[in-house]
Amino acid sequence: MAAGGDGAAKPLQSAMKLATGAIELDTGNRPREAYVEYLRSISFIAQALLEEATAAEGGSDAVTPDTPKMLKLAEQCLERAKSSAAVLGPVKPAAPEKGPGPAPVSRHRRVFSDEGGKLSPFLPPEIFQKLQLTKAQGTKKELTPLEEASLQNQKLRATYEARVARLNPSQAVQKTSLTLSLQRQMMENLVVAKAREETLQRKMEERRLRLQEAANRRFSSSIALTPEEQEQRVLYAAVLEYEQDHEWPKLWKAKLQANPTDLSLVSGLIAHLLSFPEHPIAQLLRRFQHAVYSRLYPAVSQHLAELGAAPGGSPLSLDAEGLLGPALGGRRLRSSQSLHCMASVQEDSAAGLWPSPREDEHGSGLGAQGEAARESSFEDLELFLATPESWPPGPAAAPQAPAEKRAPVQEQLKAIVKDIHNAMDRLLSLTLLAFEGLNSTSSKDQCLACIEDAFFSPLWAPLLALYRQVYQARELALARRMEHHRHVLPSDIGVSANLFPQNSAAPAAGSYPYSRAVQELGLMLLESCPQKKLDCIVRTLRVICECAEEYCAAQESRPPPAAAAIGADDLLPILSYVVLKSNLPQLAAECAALEEFIHEGYLIGEEGYCLTSLQSALSYVESLPGGALGQ
Repeated sequence: MAAGGDGAAKPLQSAMKLATGAIELDTGNRPREAYVEYLRSISFIAQALLEEATAAEGGSDAVTPDTPKMLKLAEQCLERAKSSAAVLGPVKPAAPEKGPGPAPVSRHRRVFSDEGGKLSPFLPPEIFQKLQLTKAQGTKKELTPLEEASLQNQKLRATYEARVARLNPSQAVQKTSLTLSLQRQMMENLVVAKAREETLQRKMEERRLRLQEAANRRFSSSIALTPEEQEQRVLYAAVLEYEQDHEWPKLWKAKLQANPTDLSLVSGLIAHLLSFPEHPIAQLLRRFQHAVYSRLYPAVSQHLAELGAAPGGSPLSLDAEGLLGPALGGRRLRSSQSLHCMASVQEDSAAGLWPSPREDEHGSGLGAQGEAARESSFEDLELFLATPESWPPGPAAAPQAPAEKRAPVQEQLKAIVKDIHNAMDRLLSLTLLAFEGLNSTSSKDQCLACIEDAFFSPLWAPLLALYRQVYQARELALARRMEHHRHVLPSDIGVSANLFPQNSAAPAAGSYPYSRAVQELGLMLLESCPQKKLDCIVRTLRVICECAEEYCAAQESRPPPAAAAIGADDLLPILSYVVLKSNLPQLAAECAALEEFIHEGYLIGEEGYCLTSLQSALSYVESLPGGALGQ
């Protein structure tokens, strides 16, 4: 009997299942079969997306929420297919000519950091800011009167030169007349433009003072304002000034007033607002993003440089998406002692870590060149698809980092988290000032979620990298347990016999009990917004309940029960099994970050219960013994 609870899956889950099978073949040193499976995965994704786009008939439904994830998965399968093809039939490059040639193109955007020329997967802050400005300057800008006059004078001069070119040498008088006429018209244009600009500047200054007075009335002036409140007052005046020149804010305010309970209007408003980069709120968001990124970049880059320089250590596997592979070798940081992080058991000193994937009994494996090419393209996909079989045994871990090396990273993370909370508070406050219709509790929560989505999108990768530095020791402990118990059966960790198929001891590749829940949990790594990541965790627990009900009903030959088939005592063993099969030790850092950035309202509801359950399952997996279970 197959895993009965994993029936008709969504295209994304089916694609992940195909890619999982390809990775199993790849890590089993079967590049030819893996190459075929990667191509099959790409073909399935392309066909599924084509069918969705064709069925939508050109409408907005052509792109679904899963479409970006499907495209990213296809891209990663293509990269690994290229590597497999290079192994099967490497093409010898032509002899290079003398002199500098073009550098090889890498899929990852690695740049030189400031720490001794080390390669960093993240862009330097100045490049990050230039990209922001490039996007912001994409809109058309209105010309000032002087700029318009300059364009008019250029046209006049072009016309003058064309007419002069048609004159005969004997027509000198006419040429002089044309020159004087040109000079007179150009001067008149400049004089008129300068007068218009002076009038415009005077009116703009009068309006600015009027709007500043309106902003002052909005803020209490009886007591001294803090610098933050003073800046907020200036920004609010800028918002009022922007609304004087644009009609759309008034239209959205009218919509909110007419439909105060329609939360889709809130999402639409924030998306529309952020599509205008010159709006003061959009400018403030970009400024905060750059400030946070400027603090994240040196912290992450410095740590990678230290790992690369450590004796016997190797840098963490880190790519431009911020998805790190398990730390192979290198120095480690002790588990955090905060309340978020449950106490870990003593690590088994005899347990080993792992070499780079594809290293085999021949030592160098594919050769230095092939190995380097594979390392650059094998990082992302295994992070959320790799099955436990993809971790071969290897050398022991390096010694733990001293305490003086840990404190700075933790202090930097604490300061950056504080900056992020401050930025979110100020962005939300200014948005509520600009649009009073958002002041209800539900609208405010929806507004905050939309701002978070835009704010964290370019920042989550380096932020998660910093969290993983702090929680590195705990991830290593989890990775060991996941390796030791990758073949564990549900019954070995306390799952009731009626809640999983009994003949699942040797399931097909990618088909095992609760595999749908494992795939759903892996989708969390594709998100860059805390709220969306939390939604993935909630869906994972719901899928666990659905699978449990189907397994239970299948064994008793009856329809699925109306009430839940599992209780809280059953959930933790099943979720622990799902965590083990996911092979995602970075969930420790993900959960710590989520607990920090999910606001309090969610922590006391279903979302908070699901997050706490996942943290408990991680703690249980971490406490498992070093040897295999069920022996």
